[in-house]
Amino acid sequence: MTAAASRTRRSAKSAGTAFETLIARYLATVLDDDRIERRARSGANDRGDIGGVRVHGQRLVVECKNTHQVRLPEFVREAQLEAANDDALVGVVVAKRHGVTDPARQWVHMELRDLIALITGQ
Repeated sequence: MTAAASRTRRSAKSAGTAFETLIARYLATVLDDDRIERRARSGANDRGDIGGVRVHGQRLVVECKNTHQVRLPEFVREAQLEAANDDALVGVVVAKRHGVTDPARQWVHMELRDLIALITGQ
């Protein structure tokens, strides 16, 4: 049985929560900003997994994914929807690199237009 096959809903939620907490703490520490925190779920109006991140004075939504199957189109659409719910500049996906525990070495995914928005602030 593979690790993905042995994962239960409970263990998947636990792994997701731990990953979100790891990334939120890392961002808060390196960006020296105590406003950055893991958010509680808010259903249809979800505003991302991590709140309090700012760029050019605007909000940035961070959606965390700790899954074995990477579904970039789905993940990026989710981050964009949550950015709209939060009236944020952009939404980015931080995806777990399996076998890598260092939070600074996880993957970040977004569309090129979102990267340009991050660079320019528009």
